[in-house]
Amino acid sequence: MRILLASNATYVPPRGGSTRSNLVWLRALARAGHDCRVVSAAEEDSPAAVVEHDGVQFHCVREPAERPATLRRQIESWNPDWILISSEDLGHVLLRQAFHTAPSRVVYIAHTPQFFPFGPESWHRDEAATRLLQSAAGIVVIGRSMADYVKRHLGRGSDVIHPNIYESPADAPTQGNAVTMVNPCAVKGISIFAALADRFPSIPFRALRGWGTTRADSEMLARHPNVTVVEPVAGIGEELARARVLLMPSLWFEGFGLIVMEAMLQGIPVVSSDSGGLLEAKQGTGHVIPVRPIESYRREYDSRNMPVPEVPPQDLEPWVESLELLLRSDAAWNHESRAAQVAATAFVSSLDALAFERMLCGLEPSPKATAVGHRRLAALTTEQRAQLVRKLREAPKSACASS
Repeated sequence: MRILLASNATYVPPRGGSTRSNLVWLRALARAGHDCRVVSAAEEDSPAAVVEHDGVQFHCVREPAERPATLRRQIESWNPDWILISSEDLGHVLLRQAFHTAPSRVVYIAHTPQFFPFGPESWHRDEAATRLLQSAAGIVVIGRSMADYVKRHLGRGSDVIHPNIYESPADAPTQGNAVTMVNPCAVKGISIFAALADRFPSIPFRALRGWGTTRADSEMLARHPNVTVVEPVAGIGEELARARVLLMPSLWFEGFGLIVMEAMLQGIPVVSSDSGGLLEAKQGTGHVIPVRPIESYRREYDSRNMPVPEVPPQDLEPWVESLELLLRSDAAWNHESRAAQVAATAFVSSLDALAFERMLCGLEPSPKATAVGHRRLAALTTEQRAQLVRKLREAPKSACASS
């Protein structure tokens, strides 16, 4: 098969759980003999480039306005079997372009509910884009809670395929001494993290910058003498080895919470909020704390081009109690470490590395979208039809290697 993925996130390097998840799937497909390409954003200070890593070709496009055109050219010239549109597409421009160019072959990867065109968590609801998704050939989610969300608010089913992004579990979890948070920003609960750093001044706190971390966030954290702001790392294992506790105080609706499972697999206790898919990620382990979720956003954007949320005041005391217990009591830490690792190991051992490939091999082009394509084909001139026939004849056939 030929598989083309498009996203408005950066992939060289990847930042965030959604990009790492997509790369796990694409690399597995490439190893299985399928041809894989990505149209993505480029770093602000990087030139546009075409690079290849692990058998996957990346077309990195710095200017957002140029990405839909790049996607269209790739579809027209390369003729992929499936076009995967990842939900990191806030204006739904890549989704529209994919449906315009190849309406029957679009698969939506639904990672982040705030980026969907539908549902109560959406930042940019769009009825036309929602109708497109209702006719997509497939929709992929990484957890049961997100499958329920899609069913409830889009009215159709989805394939639950969890990416195996996880490193092997530690034989004996190492007890670091830091309280660690990944992607500190407003929606992820940086206010709780910073307040806890003040309440535990003798404990080192570590904050790994992520896609949502603004310069103001970093500068605020740097004013706390016991907080170290860390640049993103290629592998999370080294950083988790420094942690005694992982904090996940998200205040928005989480799709799953991959870092929660990564930490638990290494025997790192996690103190998390109860938002969205975090309950699923915690797998029944302890230290899940109710929060007042973000319900509204201002009509302004931060330096990362994200809407500025109205953050409700939070009750800090349950967080203080959990941290106090896990930081001061070795018995409590050991109990939660064992419970976390057992639960995470059971979850990860149930994952199917071939599930994504099988899903694509079993898909059929969307009949609803095909009908739209037929209407567009009927509107083509004789010359345009002749050009289309030439392109289709020139495009080599591809097959599913595992079918």
